[in-house]
Amino acid sequence: MTMTWLDLLGFSLIGAIIVIMVLGIVLSAIIPTLDKWNKRYFIALFTALLLLSVTCLLALIFWYDPTKATVEKVVYILEDLFLPLVVFMPTVFLLHSCGERFKRGPLSITVMALLGVYLVMVIVAQFTDVFYSVTEDNQFIRGKLWALSMAPMVAIMLLNVVALIRRRKKLSQKYFIGLFVYMIPMMIAMIIHMFISIEVFVVAGIALFALVMYGFILTDNVEKYMRQQREIAHQQASIMVLQMRPHFIYNSMMGIYYLCDQNPKKAKQVTLDFTTYLRKNFAAIASEDTIPFVDELEHTRAYLAVEQAQFEDSLFVEFDTPHTFFRLPPLTLQPIVENAVVHGMRNSNAAIHVSVTTRKTDTAIEIIVEDDGPGFATSDNNEPHIALNNIRQRLELMCHGILTTSQRDGGGTSVKVTIPLDKSEE
Repeated sequence: MTMTWLDLLGFSLIGAIIVIMVLGIVLSAIIPTLDKWNKRYFIALFTALLLLSVTCLLALIFWYDPTKATVEKVVYILEDLFLPLVVFMPTVFLLHSCGERFKRGPLSITVMALLGVYLVMVIVAQFTDVFYSVTEDNQFIRGKLWALSMAPMVAIMLLNVVALIRRRKKLSQKYFIGLFVYMIPMMIAMIIHMFISIEVFVVAGIALFALVMYGFILTDNVEKYMRQQREIAHQQASIMVLQMRPHFIYNSMMGIYYLCDQNPKKAKQVTLDFTTYLRKNFAAIASEDTIPFVDELEHTRAYLAVEQAQFEDSLFVEFDTPHTFFRLPPLTLQPIVENAVVHGMRNSNAAIHVSVTTRKTDTAIEIIVEDDGPGFATSDNNEPHIALNNIRQRLELMCHGILTTSQRDGGGTSVKVTIPLDKSEE
């Protein structure tokens, strides 16, 4: 069988697509601006496209050898199994990007049902020639119901396009354009393929449009990453302002000064605690990423040790922190505890009890800081609320955490920080 210019073009296209898909997998794995879900998704998508392209290349190679009819049948079966992955994956991406669960919506149920119908027809095609057949001399023949066998795939793509248009307000502009560029041409190519044999060009087109989609999603993630860096820089500036408490430094230094005569041993310990507090403060201001909880806990203990040196008969602290193997933004726990101490003891001569607890649920780590003081309100010059809002914003930005406050039973305030579990760290 003589190779035509169209066949040469097909070989060239598929060869180029295989190289590009390998490059896409590598880039998806190493580019830091892609979030974890998008990274895993595009690695899976490009891997599926790579497998589909390889089977398409094998089909082209064996098509020229009349003795390879059996091998060609196996290759066609593999193509039939890889194609649904490529068609089905945009549904997963769309639902995830819109914050919807895949298993529970009507779109996913309909798509899964159509995939089931398609796979049934793939199985039937191995025992009948109504869909397609491969002759003994390795010729591919479309059957009377060939177009019907492609109908479920076309229906899935049509459903995806309709779902995309209906959910356009839930997506960023670049996500919408990326999905639109991927879905529309793929659907048109598949419709044409129902009636005209353009298999190689369909696979090449799907891969190229997937790259276009990847480009849009990547630029959107880069923009988000840059915005996050700017917000983190802004938050760092806010941290510096919030942590500049000269009166605490002055009071601590004066307390150490008097202790040098009264209790030199204690003065040395308080000096060490105060140094640890300052060192952790400076490290937190310089940090651009989350830190281990044990570091934040050490910072908090150092702060409380300095305060207890001045208010040893008025400040009592209890720690119950069995769970420490997680990360959080710097200056999360220490400012919360400081709020509890400062605003719990303000305008009150009574002793205050502060407790710090960590506990683990199935999905998150919780940090609870409670005090039995009078609490705080908006009349406190908004100082505690500014600090907590700063912490709340950094928690959401850096680890998708949540901060909530409530009145404690029996008086006082309870502050809870919830940080989703990082499965990779577990």
